[in-house]
Amino acid sequence: MTTEYRRILLDGYPILTTRHGDELVTKDGRSIGVDDAVHLAPCNPSKIICVHLNYHSRVQEFITKLPPAPTYFHKPVTALNTHKGAVVRPERCNWLNYEGEIAIVIGKTCRNISPGEAGDYILGYAVSNDYGLHDFRDTDAGSMLRVKGSDTLCPIGPGLVTGWDFRDKMIRTYVNGVLKQEDTTANMEWDMHYLVADIARTITLEPGDVLLSGTPANSRPVQIGDVVEVEVEGLGRLSNTIVYGPTPIRDDCGAQPTASEEVISTAMGGDWEFRGKRAAGGQGAAFYESALDDKK
Repeated sequence: MTTEYRRILLDGYPILTTRHGDELVTKDGRSIGVDDAVHLAPCNPSKIICVHLNYHSRVQEFITKLPPAPTYFHKPVTALNTHKGAVVRPERCNWLNYEGEIAIVIGKTCRNISPGEAGDYILGYAVSNDYGLHDFRDTDAGSMLRVKGSDTLCPIGPGLVTGWDFRDKMIRTYVNGVLKQEDTTANMEWDMHYLVADIARTITLEPGDVLLSGTPANSRPVQIGDVVEVEVEGLGRLSNTIVYGPTPIRDDCGAQPTASEEVISTAMGGDWEFRGKRAAGGQGAAFYESALDDKK
């Protein structure tokens, strides 16, 4: 049996509620409509760890192959965002991509366990969106710190669901109501239990910590004003709106946003476009300019 918990602001105070139909109910008996609530992230992680590639559709899209074991990157906890929270695309940046995912939330301290034991350490699951600001793809020596770790780029919610079986569940991403991503967890190479056990071999996972389990094919850039929704069977629907950054990326220090071939090809679904153009006679620049025109 599944139970959905949501953290919300009620009368100005953060509080845990349980969902009952269209109502969120507190332990002291107060209630508020689901659509009327101001949501908080459903967990308070000390770390957010993400797998690079997991869905076979994403691997095929990039015309690559999976490594023999998962590889990971890290999102700072300052990237954490909420259901209905605004996702910021900073000024001078153009290549912000959605990535619909499922978040694994740890329930108790976890270290050196087998995949078969991992389920006992998982509190529950939530919908997430692992946004990437690809304008910084050329920086940080592959760590993707600014690509994936910039403020607001990790919405999780609307709730945390316990008792949910992750096997053979549909995941879909919509932009302004149009379906963009669709896949099933059956097409993941490494399941939730494997990912938790793998990380916990060397990194202690603590209650509230989050692992993001990968995205299917067709991650693409979004524009200011777009409404992006990720829906996972049995977990609900996470909604966020893309907004313009309040301040520009400073130009008096640090690496600057770029629109290199790597940036554009990754944002548009892999570098196969450029390989194909170069093989046809070095027409990469034409595609580069076309992609920029499409963004205007």
